[in-house]
Amino acid sequence: MNRAFSRKKDKTWMHTPEALSKHYIPYNAKFLGSTEVEQPKGTEVVRDAVRKLKFARHIKKSEGQKIPKVELQISIYGVKILEPKTKEVQHNCQLHRISFCADDKTDKRIFTFICKDSESNKHLCYVFDSEKCAEEITLTIGQAFDLAYRKFLESGGKDVETRKQIAGLQKRIQDLETENMELKNKVQDLESQLRITQVSTSPAGSVTPKSPSTDIFDMIPFSPISHQSSIPTRNGTQPPPVPTRSTEIKRDLFGAEPFDPFNCGAGEFPPDIQSKLDEMQRQRWRGSKWD
Repeated sequence: MNRAFSRKKDKTWMHTPEALSKHYIPYNAKFLGSTEVEQPKGTEVVRDAVRKLKFARHIKKSEGQKIPKVELQISIYGVKILEPKTKEVQHNCQLHRISFCADDKTDKRIFTFICKDSESNKHLCYVFDSEKCAEEITLTIGQAFDLAYRKFLESGGKDVETRKQIAGLQKRIQDLETENMELKNKVQDLESQLRITQVSTSPAGSVTPKSPSTDIFDMIPFSPISHQSSIPTRNGTQPPPVPTRSTEIKRDLFGAEPFDPFNCGAGEFPPDIQSKLDEMQRQRWRGSKWD
């Protein structure tokens, strides 16, 4: 066990066991970042990691970037690193994977811990900056270790397996929530692109044609303005076109106009023919009288 945990053995812990076992202790700090280390513990190991991350942060600060603030939630199950406003979990360091924790003696604001990553199995050193609570946060993590070890002895090792299962489920839930958020963002992007495409393809000022209204007998009312051929029948086909009368007068082989009883009148025959027709009409009338 490292020096940060062992120096509190003969003193009373600052938090109640229930606060760490049933709830968590929150702290606010600045997160300098994490970096891979070769050893799971050691003062020189964390000192090199702090020096490396401080230099990287100094470069980012010169470029105008601020040190991000985070919220730490410490319990017997581990240390969670969250975004303070959205409460989104950025890192979930399980307690049984944390191998070393200490505050910097040369810089009272800096504290660190080393945790083995569950996916890559690499040891990562997490470095934080807290102006007033660096030592207190380190001791709180030490108290969480002490309580977790006592529970391990009381349960005969079963509690550790339970915590591992719970931690695995929590990580699975976190991954699903992240995946769900990514899918929601993709759906929103696709909906935005679809709206833009619909606006760009539809002609300006276009009006959707309305179907003609019908009466109580489901008949389309007659309109002298509308053409008959523009209205489809009920089966979807167009009615046959109405033949139009040609205004051009056709002539026969001899150049004479064809006889049309609808267009000819009594005064249109020559006088001699008209007199003979009148005589024939009178004789016919006389014969019918005598009969």
